[in-house]
Amino acid sequence: MQKGEFQKFLLAFRFNKKSVATVQAELTVGGIHFPVYINEFWTAQQRQANSIHEVSYRACFKPQLPRFFIELFTQEGDTVYDPFNGRGTTTVEASLLNRNVIANDVNPLSLIFTRPRISIPSLQNIEERLAEIKFTKNLKADIDLSMFYEKETLAEIVSIRNYLKQRLLDGKEDDIDRWIRMVATNRLTGHSPGFFSVYTLPPNQAVTAERQKKINATRNQQPDYRDVKKIILKKSKALMRDVKAEKGNPVSAQYLNCDAAETKKIKAGSVSLTVTSPPFLDVVQYASDNWLRCWFNNIDMQKVERQITMSKTVEEWSGKMQKVFNELYRITKPNGVVAFEVGEVRNGKIKLEEAVVPLGLDAGFSCEAILINEQVFTKTANIWGVSNNSSGTNSNRIVVFRK
Repeated sequence: MQKGEFQKFLLAFRFNKKSVATVQAELTVGGIHFPVYINEFWTAQQRQANSIHEVSYRACFKPQLPRFFIELFTQEGDTVYDPFNGRGTTTVEASLLNRNVIANDVNPLSLIFTRPRISIPSLQNIEERLAEIKFTKNLKADIDLSMFYEKETLAEIVSIRNYLKQRLLDGKEDDIDRWIRMVATNRLTGHSPGFFSVYTLPPNQAVTAERQKKINATRNQQPDYRDVKKIILKKSKALMRDVKAEKGNPVSAQYLNCDAAETKKIKAGSVSLTVTSPPFLDVVQYASDNWLRCWFNNIDMQKVERQITMSKTVEEWSGKMQKVFNELYRITKPNGVVAFEVGEVRNGKIKLEEAVVPLGLDAGFSCEAILINEQVFTKTANIWGVSNNSSGTNSNRIVVFRK
């Protein structure tokens, strides 16, 4: 879609959506008026998301969001980028649509969750590899995890952890190993028999050991045996449910683990579309929420915490994001687009789009519009402190820039 056509499209889209209440407003920044379009541009039901996305991660958006922009602004073979990759929603969705992908995140867990779902091994190869992994009975972890796992289950988890660690050290880790690592990491803790642990919080947030002891006491429960290989295989089947056998890989995939403001490995003027959602101030504690996942993957949790953008004020956050926007301008193609998803934080008192627009403009972009996608409220939205209108709607707020 060429420059100037986007607003015409939104106007036509707005008036064609008779069943949804729509409002057109303006955001004024520095005396300049920018159009705001409010509509149900996509919903959770629109093109039911592919099963390959069903990996839990804190503060991630639905696949329908990046798909909307990928289909609108790119063609097959174009490059789609996410500088704050998270669980990889943009990257995986772009791959499904046969785009080239670049994924970046300072948190190494992000690429652990993303890369295997781009280069998907066969179920048969996964089953055969799992059968090759030898379990050592009575093997113990280097920390006390008895409040989460039955001792035989823990021995199996540690056996897989040791196997994956050695494969990585020997330079032998392949797509099959990476898939097993991703699924095992996702199954460490949860609230159903489909996880390795006894009942605990949902899998995107690991409680502390002391907190889990209290949960066990309150529920009068103790960890029972879980068949680790069986659970990994079952989850693998579920993830692959919608993946077509003929699905190919993107023409190219690049994975980076660096500061989004310093992505020297990305060529200037090479990205057609960026779809991303940055860390929202200090709303989510990514490293502490993922301490068990970090343990399983031998990741230094404190190092990760220091690297992730966690700001207490909008001014501090904006200072860091300005550097990111400057880098996005460098790597974006002429006429390329950045769709920057933000939220209402601190109970709606802060609307980050008001801070984001000047950042894009200062970097050299033009601001095409602010999109507010409204749909039926889902209660998980308030977990991160993101206010989504108490009147019963769940909103995504996206600032759209063009180079």
